[in-house]
Amino acid sequence: MMKLLAFFTLIQSLSAEHGGTKAWLAEMQELYEKQRSQIPNMRLTHRWAQDNKTFIFKANLDGSEKSYQLELQSGNIIEGPFDKQAKASREPKDFAQGASRNTTKPSAKSPDDKWEVRLGNPPSLKNLASGETKQLPRPPKGSRYDSRIHWHTDSSCFYLTHRTQHPTYQVHLVESSPKNQRQPKHIVHNYEKPGDKRNTSQPLIFFTDDRKPIPLSPTLVKNPYSISDLRWHEKGHLLTLTYIERGFGKYRLIEIDADTRFQRILAAEESDKFVHVFEHCYYRFLRNQTELLWLSQRTGFNHLYLLNRKSGKVIRPLTSGKWVLRKVLAVDEEKRTGLLQISGYYPNQDPYYLHYALVNLDTAKLTLLTESDGTHEISFSPDKSHYLAKWSRVDHPPVYEIRRTSDKKLITTLNKPELKIDWQLPERFVCKDRNNEYDIHGVIWRPRDFQEGGKYPVIENIYAGPHGAFVPKRWSSWSSHKYEMAEGGFIVVQIDGLGTNHRGQNFQQVAYKNLKDSGFPDRIEWMKAAATKHPEMDLTRVGIYGGSAGGQSSTAALLHHPEFYKVAVSDCGCHDNRIDKMWWNEQWLDWPINKSYVENSNRTHIPKLEGHLMLTVGELDENVDPSSTYQIVNDLIKADKDFTFHMIPGAGHGAGEAPHFRRKRIEFFQRHLQ
Repeated sequence: MMKLLAFFTLIQSLSAEHGGTKAWLAEMQELYEKQRSQIPNMRLTHRWAQDNKTFIFKANLDGSEKSYQLELQSGNIIEGPFDKQAKASREPKDFAQGASRNTTKPSAKSPDDKWEVRLGNPPSLKNLASGETKQLPRPPKGSRYDSRIHWHTDSSCFYLTHRTQHPTYQVHLVESSPKNQRQPKHIVHNYEKPGDKRNTSQPLIFFTDDRKPIPLSPTLVKNPYSISDLRWHEKGHLLTLTYIERGFGKYRLIEIDADTRFQRILAAEESDKFVHVFEHCYYRFLRNQTELLWLSQRTGFNHLYLLNRKSGKVIRPLTSGKWVLRKVLAVDEEKRTGLLQISGYYPNQDPYYLHYALVNLDTAKLTLLTESDGTHEISFSPDKSHYLAKWSRVDHPPVYEIRRTSDKKLITTLNKPELKIDWQLPERFVCKDRNNEYDIHGVIWRPRDFQEGGKYPVIENIYAGPHGAFVPKRWSSWSSHKYEMAEGGFIVVQIDGLGTNHRGQNFQQVAYKNLKDSGFPDRIEWMKAAATKHPEMDLTRVGIYGGSAGGQSSTAALLHHPEFYKVAVSDCGCHDNRIDKMWWNEQWLDWPINKSYVENSNRTHIPKLEGHLMLTVGELDENVDPSSTYQIVNDLIKADKDFTFHMIPGAGHGAGEAPHFRRKRIEFFQRHLQ
């Protein structure tokens, strides 16, 4: 009888559940609304009075939302009308005027209307007064001139850029079920892949007199990934540009003096591994034309330097220490002050928390604008005399502070949030990395009906892309798919291991030619330490899921660490870095193509697969070539491996986050771990 009952239960569990997504989504939406309603003041509607003496805001401070007025000098708060005509906050990027650029709009005619460039074959320069025309050199073989002509403001010279004409790789997609026709559609889009020939543009400076054109010196820009940000300068006839080396080992700021024809490197970043150009590089020419701001990792941590514009030498470091300058948000050149976003400054806080500071360009004095134990957002009064600082943590709702800019004095705290919730608060957890050197930070989410002493499977949400850090830091009443997963009966974790960003160069460069590492030794150590504290975490039943780079990593977990991870769900994974986008993969695996591309490819290791794997991909993914997943499917079939696969019609990148597949993901983990 018991065997018959067990068989009947199994048949029930395997039967189709049509309409299940709609019911599940309605349940999740109800929980979302309920949790969100329990925490007031997630956002603060506010204004600054016309006279800059009063801060006006709406808040729920005593059970219902009301309008209040804060007198900035005394700190007194009274109820009062909300003046819609009052001034909005000044965002950090608007703290000061942007950098000046001595540019003219691209034009065939010179600014003084005396010359005109004609881009025929061959191109020519015409003197509009005399009608005389002289032929200009044709572009180098295999390239063409771009259509924009960039004159110096004094009309004595201009530059054209010539661009190589290599064929660009094309990805072919099929939209199987288009909305506006019965037959499938064939879609083609350009897509540069690692190792491909890349088209780049280079400038050529021309003169209205008889001087010969000046090409960019090839010794300064060998193997360019890009040459960009070209600009003329007011002083003399100086043209500057930035150069990124193919493989991302060099980033240079280059200057061409059109008067002397001399070319030089003004400032540079170099690494035998990689320079994370798109995140860690910044420069600004100051209006005095004698100084230059330069962001550098020369000490191993991203910091700001003031350079001599003429020599390129450091006048003074403006920031320093074992913490990270995230962004230069604004520079007030009149007051010689920079507004910075930083992290890791306070040793007893989470090193990823965002803080804000002002730095004096003349003294390098750093004035911290925020200090509370959380990650921050700020905005300023229109006259910049005060600012609103909002801070929170994953386990602490938002707090709003009004502070004075001159000395960061706290005028008042606008709210004191109380936690009266009927759901499990996320928990921050920290342990040492694989080498017992760095603190590894992560978060734990539990089911609403969590019971101490029980045993729960553990699911890790992974994204280990070296370009960022991904564990949430600010408060959210509903952490989307992580709460949904927890409601499925799991303890959910997210961790930033070695090889990710914002902890210094050595921390990040673990990823160099080593994407398959994904910080797994640190993640596993973290979960073991967390389970020691919380034995409810059953580490004999661990699953993992992620998308894009996280899709690559989640599959890699079963290939390289099957003794720990038992089930994986991978969406739109870049499983083979040789067929993914050029810029992202050459940034970490270098160029030319080398053996690390083979070693880091999931395809190479498919015969080692253990555990249960579910793959999803959108047929119209233009971010990661869907063939990256299709080829894994082909390899799995050839290797006689069991797996589950969903190709999603009409969907693009991140298709696995559609409601139907979020539900299927939870059910897949339930089937194999519960």
